[in-house]
Amino acid sequence: MTSRIPEIADDIRSIFAARGAGMVDVAILQPADPFLDMAGEDLRRRIFLTESETGAALCLRPEFTIPVCIDHIASKAGTPRRYAYLGEVFRQRREGGNEFFQAGIEDLGETDIARADARSIADAHALIAGVLPDRSLTVTLGDQRVFEAVLAALGLPRGWQKRLGRAFGSKDMLDAALDDLANPSRRVTLDEPAASLVAEGDHDGLADHIAGRMTETGLSESAGRTSKEIALRLIEKTELRSVRLADDALNALKTFLAIRAPLRQAGNALRDFAGDAGISLGAALDIFLARARAISELGLPEAEIQYDAAFGRPLDYYTGLVYEISSGDAEHPLVGGGRYDRLLTLLGAKQAIPGVGFSVWLDRIEALKGDAK
Repeated sequence: MTSRIPEIADDIRSIFAARGAGMVDVAILQPADPFLDMAGEDLRRRIFLTESETGAALCLRPEFTIPVCIDHIASKAGTPRRYAYLGEVFRQRREGGNEFFQAGIEDLGETDIARADARSIADAHALIAGVLPDRSLTVTLGDQRVFEAVLAALGLPRGWQKRLGRAFGSKDMLDAALDDLANPSRRVTLDEPAASLVAEGDHDGLADHIAGRMTETGLSESAGRTSKEIALRLIEKTELRSVRLADDALNALKTFLAIRAPLRQAGNALRDFAGDAGISLGAALDIFLARARAISELGLPEAEIQYDAAFGRPLDYYTGLVYEISSGDAEHPLVGGGRYDRLLTLLGAKQAIPGVGFSVWLDRIEALKGDAK
């Protein structure tokens, strides 16, 4: 059954038009593989899967970013280009419900990263301020690029950089990874012959063994990780268990993750951290500072904007800025957004196309408007 179109839909479309973003339509039924491959474990567990007549895995669209990017690639449209959308998405939510409306803007192809990031935040802020004019707002920023620069500068092995990068934005996953770094003596417990295959690094053999076990127990690979993904992760975990991060580097990483500062002070906080840790954050810090300047130039209320070094989002395609906008003591954020410069290439674009965007949960906005009446 189709949900009721939110009363604020026309207001949002007008705001999008004023911001220079054209509305697009996105098919409700989408190929499932892009979401299973790139949208992260949290989303993977909550989407609604089905199959086509030919057996291809399909799903009801759980979000708009990936479908908008797929359609952009298929249309061979030029860039830069800004797409706005408003429509239903389908996924299970912890707060209840599985069918709700989202609106947002995807900004593709703008090569001035700092400017595009700042504009995305400004677009989202303008939308919320326009439909909730009497609400105080808080913008929380994180930065995947800065986090990964810290990991590289501290000398973590590439495998650990990948694991921590995947955990960024999930406190439980990140805490577990840091605990493993501090206590590497624990081992992955496996039955034979899986243990021998892992010890030998035999990825193909382990994948075949796991596929056989999945068949025996009636598990479908389309419902979760594939046997190859499971095999790769098991071998990776075993290799990572042999690494212990030096105490000073581990303490520096924890110090970084504890940084929280108003945006106007965040650049100095990062410089001070890097100086104390004896590391350089290089281009990641340069982009961070340029973005902060661009945000100031756009006239956004800087007092409402906070940087949280540990803030991220457990979707695998984010590469730089991540942010959310909340109102007062509301339980859930109203906006989630960020940068995804690798996504379009992974989806099949022949050339790299930078991208940044945000989504707004319209039911949460309507609930706040109802509270105000």
